[in-house]
Amino acid sequence: MDARLNLFGNPVANKFLKYLTGAGKAVAESTLPAATQELVKLRASQINGCGFCTDMHSKEAALAGETSTRLNLVAAWREATVFTDAERAALELTEQGTRIADAAGGVSDEAWANAAKHYDEDQLAALVSLIALINTYNRVNVIVQQPAGDYQPGQFG
Repeated sequence: MDARLNLFGNPVANKFLKYLTGAGKAVAESTLPAATQELVKLRASQINGCGFCTDMHSKEAALAGETSTRLNLVAAWREATVFTDAERAALELTEQGTRIADAAGGVSDEAWANAAKHYDEDQLAALVSLIALINTYNRVNVIVQQPAGDYQPGQFG
């Protein structure tokens, strides 16, 4: 299976992805916990049906020491006991921020207040930025039908 468009071979797409990568560095360098970042990326990717990003972020999280139990339960985090209250708040914000079209009113005040109990302003800024960024990556990859399964951890540096 081949993607509809070679994102790395096309100069416009490649330039766009470099800008996204630069934006991602601001989040990666923030104080938002790395484990939380990977959980957020994985959950949004699952919701959006982005096989490429789901593959990438599950492998990157595992390499970073995330357990298979937690990775396997991200999609069912509400019923799982393996996530901290802070991670649960981040996952709720991720779901609501990803499913904006499905929810009248967008992200609820309750979800925001819950996240704000666990994260400071800079971490909230990183979390919002990350949710927006991973949704952008998901949409690009879903539109071009980027194949999943062959990602190697660290592949993009």
